[in-house]
Amino acid sequence: MLTYRRTEGVADTVGMLRAQLDLVPDAGLLIVDNDVQPSASSAVAEAAMGDVRVRYVHEPTPGIAAARNRALEEAGSEAVVIFIDDDEHPSEKWLPTLIACWQETGAAAVVGPVVSAFTAEPDPWITAGGFFVRLRHPTGTVVTTAATNNLLLDMRQVGPLRFDLGFGLAGGSDTVFTRTLSAAGGRIVWCDEAPVHDLVPSERATREWVRARASRIGNSDARVQVHLASPGRRPVARLRASGRGLVRVLGGSARVVLGGLVGSSTHHARGTRTMLRGLGMLRGAWGSYVTEYAR
Repeated sequence: MLTYRRTEGVADTVGMLRAQLDLVPDAGLLIVDNDVQPSASSAVAEAAMGDVRVRYVHEPTPGIAAARNRALEEAGSEAVVIFIDDDEHPSEKWLPTLIACWQETGAAAVVGPVVSAFTAEPDPWITAGGFFVRLRHPTGTVVTTAATNNLLLDMRQVGPLRFDLGFGLAGGSDTVFTRTLSAAGGRIVWCDEAPVHDLVPSERATREWVRARASRIGNSDARVQVHLASPGRRPVARLRASGRGLVRVLGGSARVVLGGLVGSSTHHARGTRTMLRGLGMLRGAWGSYVTEYAR
């Protein structure tokens, strides 16, 4: 589990993950603190209550990619590593379910769903726009990309692959990592029975935040697309990303107008989301990046 300046909530998550360890013999919990100072040390120690299965390390290099790489190095080349965010709560049998899926499929990676849970009822416009709804698949579906907020990695199959530090502050290093793993032949399998719940505080359940998030997602998507193209194909990749972005801007804008004309918050919100993702893609395609994890 990676953590960054969430000392109040990290204790709850550590407690829940310790309960998960009871379900899997020989499992352990590694917490990687990515703050400049080891700010989570005392909170983790208190939550661990002397449990030798819980280990804390401090990785001061700024950026989520550096923290992810530290976790992989600490785990070792023979380990099975499972990432979860410090603001997420695992479902009842999350850990053994992910591991069972990996054992049954022999996949290089197993990814589970992330379901948002709100501390307060969100704006109906946000709900209508589906800003916190994530795509899900039947268990066993092979996917080519995954986030690290609910992801198992078999290090024997991952090998020397690591998260790109160039994406450490902007986001997208998990997308680059998993697409590279998939392109190299590593299978990434979906496990729908192993969800985690993402706790959304009220300050993130606002129109301003979800609009900015939609733009950042598009920005990261286009940047990754260009990055993964071979040097000689990057001009083409930029044009393709621009084309995809432009289609979204035009289509989203039309849906926003339609929503206004017919009084539909669903059309207005979903059109806004599509339009902003498109604008983010246009920026990312030509080198303008959003530093989501800026320090």
